Amino acid sequence: MTDTQTKRPPAPHAAERARTIAARGGHAALLPQAGSRTSPLFHHVHPCGTTILLLADEHPLVGQLWQTPRAEVTAMLEIADQAPVPLREPVRGLLWLTGWVAALDGQEARDEILAVADVRPDHRLLDAGHGASVLRLTPASLVIADAEGTSSIRPEQFASAAPDPFCRNEDHWLRHLEVAHSDVVGQLAKHLPEELQGGHVRPLGLDRFGLRLRVEAECDDHDVRIAFSKPVSTPTELAAELRRLMGCPFLSQR
Repeated sequence: MTDTQTKRPPAPHAAERARTIAARGGHAALLPQAGSRTSPLFHHVHPCGTTILLLADEHPLVGQLWQTPRAEVTAMLEIADQAPVPLREPVRGLLWLTGWVAALDGQEARDEILAVADVRPDHRLLDAGHGASVLRLTPASLVIADAEGTSSIRPEQFASAAPDPFCRNEDHWLRHLEVAHSDVVGQLAKHLPEELQGGHVRPLGLDRFGLRLRVEAECDDHDVRIAFSKPVSTPTELAAELRRLMGCPFLSQR
């Protein structure tokens, strides 16, 4: 995947993009310093970066942590941000949180599960204490890699940022654009560099700074950001910017 623009248009700061990936969830993999890669049963990243994980009681890492009271192991959690439409390269970005993992029990584990359930109810949380153990990852550093580049982020930068205002609705909107409004995608494609306009254009991402398109060419994929005239924060502002990009003031706001 290559970036075709030498002068990059405005984009969210790395910490904001990291918060957005964390808020969206996505597939996660835990990589202990000593051990094999595994997918947790559930994960949730708090705004401060601290992450709650569920692992099956029989997982070797759980046994390792319970061998010594208050034991911690170094590990990295990888979260993949996948495009909401089917693409031949579906991963849009990766977020890595590296730090220390500890097992929680008793009231501490129950308090953490209740705190997560308040903001992100999920049936998998019911498995805590019933076949699944509660782990907590305290990050020391974070790294994000996406089409905007690769950046290191300190935990305090992550905590002070906010996820993109459209991250919760982005999947639905882009799938709707792909399925029901291919004509709109065609109109937006006129903003692509001339050498890419013959490729297969797909909606890839949306944030307050602009729209991202994926061009699937014969031999390569290219991600292009189309900037809004100004950052937006509401659906009304977003609709106005999309109408501007299409050159059509009467575009339906559906």
